[in-house]
Amino acid sequence: MNLSDLNGDELTKVLAALSNPHRLRVVAAVAKERNYVSRLARDLGISRALLQVHLRKLESVGLVSSTLEVSADGKAMKYYEVVPFALHLTPSNIIPVAETISIATDEKEAGQAQGER
Repeated sequence: MNLSDLNGDELTKVLAALSNPHRLRVVAAVAKERNYVSRLARDLGISRALLQVHLRKLESVGLVSSTLEVSADGKAMKYYEVVPFALHLTPSNIIPVAETISIATDEKEAGQAQGER
């Protein structure tokens, strides 16, 4: 994944996913080596449930991928690995991407939510 592969909506979702410190730690961990949920949770010191939430978010924006494998003892294990990406952000290369944003901004959504009351 490169900046040129993303439209404005996709870029905002990727940046939002990377804005969470837990998700940054998850990306760093699976960038070092592919791993399964239980081991990742132990290594990162967070619960499996919380880790699953972060992994789903990262996978939904294309930053990590998963494969389901069966261990020698017959257990299904979901392994995660990082999807190679490079996002070099500069003001000049954000301009064309920003022109493709179609999702509502937080301010617009907040204003609409207040107007619905």
